[in-house]
Amino acid sequence: MDMSNLKDMYKTLQQDPFPADMKLTLGDQELTFKKRTWEIDGETRGLRYGENPDQPAALYELAEGCLEVGGVKFVGAGQGLVSALTEEHMLQAGKHPGKTNLTDVDNALNILQYLSAKPAALILKHNNPCGAAWTDEGVAVALKRAFEADRIAAFGGAVVVNRTLDLATAKLINSVYFEVVAAPEFDDDALVELKKKKNLRILRIPGVTDLKSLSQTPFLDIKSLTDGGMVLQFSFRNAILNAEDFIPATAEKDGNVFLARTPGKQEADDLLFAWAVEAGVTSNSVLFVRDGVTTAIGTGEQDRVGCVLLAITKAYIKYSDMLASKELDMSLFELKLAAIKDAEMKAKLTDIEKRTEEAKGGLPGSVVVSDGFFPFRDGVDLCINQGVVAIAQPGGSIRDSEVIAAVNEATPQVAMVFTGQRSFKH
Repeated sequence: MDMSNLKDMYKTLQQDPFPADMKLTLGDQELTFKKRTWEIDGETRGLRYGENPDQPAALYELAEGCLEVGGVKFVGAGQGLVSALTEEHMLQAGKHPGKTNLTDVDNALNILQYLSAKPAALILKHNNPCGAAWTDEGVAVALKRAFEADRIAAFGGAVVVNRTLDLATAKLINSVYFEVVAAPEFDDDALVELKKKKNLRILRIPGVTDLKSLSQTPFLDIKSLTDGGMVLQFSFRNAILNAEDFIPATAEKDGNVFLARTPGKQEADDLLFAWAVEAGVTSNSVLFVRDGVTTAIGTGEQDRVGCVLLAITKAYIKYSDMLASKELDMSLFELKLAAIKDAEMKAKLTDIEKRTEEAKGGLPGSVVVSDGFFPFRDGVDLCINQGVVAIAQPGGSIRDSEVIAAVNEATPQVAMVFTGQRSFKH
């Protein structure tokens, strides 16, 4: 490839060699899928490209059939969301979408199916939430809080909300660089505002308002192997839909019973929100949440304590960046660059870093959820040292008694509950 044209690969539509339909036969059941294409600027094509620009790809929608396995009915034809998007739903296409644009939106819907109770906003990047919030104050406030939770990672992300998108939310979106915005509906003035950004993909997905109805209906989850083989599984179904679904954290060892403190109402509400967001986070992972906003997200680490360390480190960076932005109208990294040659900027950086340490990155008062159990108490102790007030985790470790002892020994005592299910996402 000519290196001078390297940027062009991101603008080029791959030739799509995939057929118009696909059939999947499982035993005596057959599912028919239709390839999704869109006419944009006079050109009818499907996906722009796949995971990377040199990977041709196609999007298929389930058009006929409804699978039933083990007496359980799966999501069937006519229930499409992202795969059902037509030109009518692409209020502004920008250009033909790539796989990652749509899978980011899809994972947001995966999370939002558990968050229908309040207006919620998610910012997705690389198929993981970098900021999430819900509040009775509306989607504009939710999005502002989600953005401030991680304004660094939000750059170039996808914004998805579960209520009609209003003008205040649109103005916030246009004040930052985002690639995609999706909502069930858009106010007219909000749409006018959003269309000022010509390359912004604006997607109307009416089914967002009915996501709750899908929350306990599995879809056929297919993982393709390097050798062409496939693993089929029921998709993850969240068992914690209300605070009452959490299980008291108890364990027994050497004839002694260990029982953790039960979360208070606000703690339980934050744990419920955090566990919903956890459903869309790559494992191993831990999430910190306070007052309905993610304060830190640690994703994709190989060890549990490493997840906690990653989340804490990111929280401190984001907190310092937030201070630099609000007080100096600079990013943390712009401030660090300026501090190399400017003594005044160096002093300001030192002050911000000092206040960040004193505030523990804004983590005190947060709750924590973990997608897998804590195999040792080290990760829990790290959370407690950051001022965490409650923890939810699957439970089931042979060291549950030690983990419960850790929260019981904390001052003030930290609450803990079990989810009774793991939430891995690979």
